[in-house]
Amino acid sequence: MFSFLFQRSSAEEHVARYVIREHDGGRSLDEILKDKYVQNRLTPEQQRRLLDRPEIIEGISGDMLEATKASIAAS
Repeated sequence: MFSFLFQRSSAEEHVARYVIREHDGGRSLDEILKDKYVQNRLTPEQQRRLLDRPEIIEGISGDMLEATKASIAAS
């Protein structure tokens, strides 16, 4: 009935792939999340949700992920 509440947007899918690709290229997660590409497509809430995605968690070290979550929460 409320399954639409848990669906991910296609923007989130695209940004998740972008974040992984850029991080694999050597950029920091914090730097990637400040990109206009990310900022123009996701709200701060969507950015926080992005950091909970399994593929993001798998691709990025835990310490870096926690520090980035904290910096988003502070904004």
